[in-house]
Amino acid sequence: MFVTSALPTANPSRTLSRRSFTTPVLLLTARDTVEERVRGLDSGADDYLVKPFALTELFARVRALLRRTATQKDAILCVSDLTLDPAMHIVERAKQPIELTARLFSVLEYLMRHPNQVLTREMIANHIWSYDFVGTLNAVEVCIRRLRNQIDDPFEVKLIETIRGVGYRLRTCDQR
Repeated sequence: MFVTSALPTANPSRTLSRRSFTTPVLLLTARDTVEERVRGLDSGADDYLVKPFALTELFARVRALLRRTATQKDAILCVSDLTLDPAMHIVERAKQPIELTARLFSVLEYLMRHPNQVLTREMIANHIWSYDFVGTLNAVEVCIRRLRNQIDDPFEVKLIETIRGVGYRLRTCDQR
């Protein structure tokens, strides 16, 4: 979810759509004229909320935006020669089936929904275990190591990359 608190001159939602990001954009602004709302929505925002607003309304709008993007979760994900079918819970690399636990499947799906983006251990932990995760971030490292054993080790081209001191990235073959 991309949230901005103003209508910037270099519109981030327009930049994001040019890069083919599917992240929902919610504009939070004090600008409340009809023309400004239309401009914000026409420039690529998915929703527009005028300050001051009730927190409950903000949360309801975020939930609605997330529901809209949830329909995209049924599509088969492809990164290089790696495919993941969320509906059928199937993973293949170079047409070879790979059996994953539910947790490893969730981590891989999260990485595949953000190809070439660096994801911190915190981001992965919060996505997989929710924001009330109490364990250590070592659990993420264990999941990544297990994923590498199944997704990368049997193959010449390695897709999972460690960004030292930051996190992990699932790279497409053309990004090497």
